[in-house]
Amino acid sequence: MPEIVPFRGILYSPDLLATADELICPPYDVISSEFQQKLYAGSPFNAIRLELPLESDPYSAAAERLGEWLQGGELLKDREPAIYPYFQTFEDSEGQTHTRTGFFSAMRLHDFSEKKVLPHEKTLSGPKADRLNLFRKTRANISPIFGLYADEAKTADRLMKAFAEANEPVLDALFQGVRNRMWRITDPALIATLQESLLDRSVYIADGHHRYDTGVNYRNERAAANPAHSGSETYNFILTYLANIHDEGLLIFPIHRLVHSLERFDAATLKTRLEEFFAVTELKDREALKAFLDGEPSIYAYGVVSKGMVLGITLKTDPKPLLDPARPEALQRLGLVLLHDLILARLLGISQDAMAKQSNLTYVKDDREVFAAVDSGKVQVGFVVKPTTVEQVLAVSETGEVMPQKSTFFYPKLMTGMLFNSLD
Repeated sequence: MPEIVPFRGILYSPDLLATADELICPPYDVISSEFQQKLYAGSPFNAIRLELPLESDPYSAAAERLGEWLQGGELLKDREPAIYPYFQTFEDSEGQTHTRTGFFSAMRLHDFSEKKVLPHEKTLSGPKADRLNLFRKTRANISPIFGLYADEAKTADRLMKAFAEANEPVLDALFQGVRNRMWRITDPALIATLQESLLDRSVYIADGHHRYDTGVNYRNERAAANPAHSGSETYNFILTYLANIHDEGLLIFPIHRLVHSLERFDAATLKTRLEEFFAVTELKDREALKAFLDGEPSIYAYGVVSKGMVLGITLKTDPKPLLDPARPEALQRLGLVLLHDLILARLLGISQDAMAKQSNLTYVKDDREVFAAVDSGKVQVGFVVKPTTVEQVLAVSETGEVMPQKSTFFYPKLMTGMLFNSLD
């Protein structure tokens, strides 16, 4: 594993933490403009004012505000370096309760080519430029990246759970139905045990690819401008939340596809073309589709929803001739790859460029939204997909390849505002 070290986190003051529900917010890339306004209308110290400011120069506004809050005592930098366990308790769509266990640390940055930190999704230039400007102005990590590691023995998990049972959290906040609790571990011996349990393990980025890439670029900028650069400076590390892939609370939800604005789209024609490759089952409604997908073992099974039509489809032919033979086996065994290559590209004629730009394609995380969007006439057809598994994420990452856009949704999102990390 890349070097992980304790750090002096920046936390809200104890008085403010008493109302922590009002301080935290999701990461920037899932906040709509309407929700941004709503968060702004809440606490004047909500983390949205650092993560995604409304001002015309958001980067300068964030930097100025961070300095003001530190000077005014609303934010306090811990006196001792620490590791910060972070547990999120939530319910899934079936009402089952889960707790995801992980921790915040500072993790040394490595280029992806070094194979110590492995991505699974592509990054885009726009978000990276945005986050780099925020890094430059604030000289801080405002929100963490989300990394995964594999430890079947669950040594770190047991250490953190034992600590949490014996100590009160420093932060306990409920946000959109998710309980967020964080502790502070400063005991050097306990930290060393935790570090040792994670040696020789790779880190797979679950979420935050753009922020990680930006961290590498920012490190390179700071190193080039520092004649005394040694590699030990804080800018060589990035605020990271790490979770074990063997944690029972680690869930991946699917991200469904909505197709719109296609010329001469016809649902009946699409059904006929699908029947060339798939066994097609006509279904009554959303519940019937859910039962179909839950009971279908094939990784190449999908739901197709259009006006007056609900289908469950399962590939009936050999997938090999339908996929690019140059793709690694791990990618060929992703249902989303076949969906993109065969159905979206070949049958519907949506180009890779159009997919990337979302000219004809948008994404939703709840299958209810698929049915609602079709019923409203906003989209022509929706595709309900199965969730990607953690094992598939790791298999693709290890090939050095990346998945299609929006392949994974690790729920819940990490909250911004739990703590911040200075890069000076």
